[in-house]
Amino acid sequence: MSTKLLLTLAIFRVILTVGLSLDPTELLHLGFDGQLSFEPSDVETASKDFGGLQRTDSLAVLHPSSAEDIVRLVKAAYESTHGFSVSARGHGHSINGQATATNGVVIQMSGSRKTASAIVSEKLMYVDVWGGELWVDVLRSTIEYGLAPKSWTDYLYLSVGGTISNAGISGQAFNHGPQISNVYELDVITGKGELLTCSEEENSDLYHAVLGGLGQFGIITRARIALERAPQRVRWIRVLYSNFSVFTEDQEYLISLHGQQDTLKFDYVEGGVLYCLEIAKNYQESNVHSIYQEVEDLLKKLNFIPGSVFATDLPYVDFLDRVHKAELKLRSKGLWDVPHPWLNLFVPKSRIADFDQGVFKGILGKKTSGPILIYPMNKNKWDNKSSTVTPEEDIFYLVAFLRSALDNGTETQTLEYLRNQNRQILRFL
Repeated sequence: MSTKLLLTLAIFRVILTVGLSLDPTELLHLGFDGQLSFEPSDVETASKDFGGLQRTDSLAVLHPSSAEDIVRLVKAAYESTHGFSVSARGHGHSINGQATATNGVVIQMSGSRKTASAIVSEKLMYVDVWGGELWVDVLRSTIEYGLAPKSWTDYLYLSVGGTISNAGISGQAFNHGPQISNVYELDVITGKGELLTCSEEENSDLYHAVLGGLGQFGIITRARIALERAPQRVRWIRVLYSNFSVFTEDQEYLISLHGQQDTLKFDYVEGGVLYCLEIAKNYQESNVHSIYQEVEDLLKKLNFIPGSVFATDLPYVDFLDRVHKAELKLRSKGLWDVPHPWLNLFVPKSRIADFDQGVFKGILGKKTSGPILIYPMNKNKWDNKSSTVTPEEDIFYLVAFLRSALDNGTETQTLEYLRNQNRQILRFL
């Protein structure tokens, strides 16, 4: 059989399943350079996400070879008399089906293009990357030049377009701001199918709307990311606290040092439950003899439990990619592809103690089934023109409930129990 006949049979099979929501010939005649797939396994993958909380019935998956393929699809959707939904999907790490398209077409942004897309400018200290590029691949491209992006997420197997459609937060955000504060320029395909370049100077309204805009203002096909000289190694320290107020006071003190010279501050600050503070100091191998003293001087000013210090040294790339090792362990035990009822919240400094009493000590008690992270933020590192909404205080926290639902007979780890807990937390807020 010809490829076209096979494709037509696949379309009619899908129509019988989900009903007619668009004229299939609209898709057949768009002339994509990439691949438009109706394969059941491809559609099945694109109909679910990392959250695992719901499943949609997508019609097809587009694997674009360039931004022009996406322009053709979005323009067809916009001009269609029937109308159909389109959604961009990076690595599929949305929680509530945002990367899926009911009776529509999912654009598989990650892994579609055959050639490397990163273009590094050593002189101007930036990298241009495809919107579907994974951050781990951006790191691999830039580290060859001794450079790296300034701001990260803790997990690197996420797409560039995905994280800067949210905010892109990790322990570096107190110092460099979130990832959306480190983007110089974007190429965006609007809902009308227009491909526009935008920045502070050009199409600035679109630029600010897309940053943190949850994908609602367009599809990011290129991002220009700020770079810095990459350190070679990291001194990674964890200390414990028994008192939440002391714990947050120390976090707030550490992020207040963001304007100090490098020798007088940490490069990474993150907290967690139960009151574990993670901090990191970047360094070059030539500075190894002074870095230990710098760390000791900073630790002397903190009020953690004596004797609770755990420290290790590791290469910078290994530190950034540390969560992937945990992923591989969970995958080996069948604990990765489970529902993830995650909840991320911004809490102002003035209410974090109330949050501790009402949520950590109240609703949760000692019951948790996954990491709960507490990132302190300096508001002056965030651009208030972006779509992201943050508390109106100089310091606020991201509290991230990164929990997994397990069907192991333990009620407190079931999806129903965790979702109900999330509702309790939101009612408390």
